[in-house]
Amino acid sequence: MRYPAAVPLVPSPALRPHLRPTTVVHAPRLARHLGVDLFLVTETFQETGSFKFRAGANVALSVPHPVVVTASSGNFGQALAAGCALAGKRAIVVMPESSARVKIEAVRARGAEVVFVDTRVRTRASRAAEVMSAHPEAYLASAYDDDLVIAGNSTLGEELAALAAPFDTVIAPVGGGGLTAGIATGLARAGHPAALWGAEPQLANDAARSLAAGRLIAAATEAPTLADGARTLSLGRRNWELLREALAGIVEVPEAAIAEAVGLLFHLANLKAEPTGALAVGALLARPEPFRGRRVGVVISGGNVDPALYCRLLAPEAADANGRTAS
Repeated sequence: MRYPAAVPLVPSPALRPHLRPTTVVHAPRLARHLGVDLFLVTETFQETGSFKFRAGANVALSVPHPVVVTASSGNFGQALAAGCALAGKRAIVVMPESSARVKIEAVRARGAEVVFVDTRVRTRASRAAEVMSAHPEAYLASAYDDDLVIAGNSTLGEELAALAAPFDTVIAPVGGGGLTAGIATGLARAGHPAALWGAEPQLANDAARSLAAGRLIAAATEAPTLADGARTLSLGRRNWELLREALAGIVEVPEAAIAEAVGLLFHLANLKAEPTGALAVGALLARPEPFRGRRVGVVISGGNVDPALYCRLLAPEAADANGRTAS
C-alpha cells in the first residue's frame, strides 16, 4: 500500500507531556474466538476515555484563540474541553440532543458550555456556524477535518510503530476519518509498513462508498447506528486526501456485529468499550478473511458508553450469544 506524501502534520510539543501512552491488551481467549492473531490497542485509558484527547488537546494547545467552538456527539467535545482547561481557554460544544447523557455530563464536567442541536431538522455544522457568529474571537475546530486534529492523532500512529510486538496490519474505526488519517500519518512518519484498514458501520458507510467510487461521497442524514461516534455525513476532505491512498480497505460492520463486539470485549478481554470503539473487533466478526494469517493491531478507540445502553448490550441473553462461555 502507499502512504501519503510527507505533510506538516506535526503535533504541538506541548501535547506530549499530557498524553497517556496507549495500552496494549493481550486477549488470547478473544483471539481464539475470532481465529485471528491479534492484540488490542486500547485508548479507553487515555485522558477523557478516548483517543480524542490527542486531537482535542492538540487543537487547544496550538491555536491562539481564547475560545474554541466545535460540534461533537461527546468524545471530541470532552477532549476539547479538557484541552482548553489545560490551555486556559473557553470551550463551546454543539451536541445533538440525542447524545448519550453520560457524554453530555462529561463535557460539562470538563468546563465546556454545551449548546444543543436537533439533528433531525438541522445539521451540527449550521448550529456551530450560528455559535461562531456570536463569537468572532473563536476558532472553529472540526472534530475530524482539521490538520491539528490529524496531527494530534498521529501520536497514536507513532506509538503503534514503536510497539515491541510485531504486527503487519492495523484496523481502526472510521467516522470522519481523523483517527485513521492520524494513524496513517504517524505510521508514515515512523516508516512503518503496516496495512491500515478502516472499520465503519454498515448503516453509515459513506467512507466505504467513497473508497469504492474513488471520490468523496456524503450521506444525506445521520445514520441511526449504535456507533454514535461514526454518525458523520462524510469523511473530512483533508482526511479523504490522505485515506484514499493510505487505506488498504474498509470493512462495513452490521449493527449486530457491533453489539456482539462490545460483549466480546467485556467477556473475553475484560475491557469496556463503547460501540464505536468496538468497531474494529466488529470488522473481524463481519469479514475475517483478509486478516487470517496476519498479526493484527485492533484499535479500541474509546470506552465512554452510556450505562443504560451498555447494560442492554451485556444482558444475559446477549452475553450468551456473545460468547461469555467461550474459551
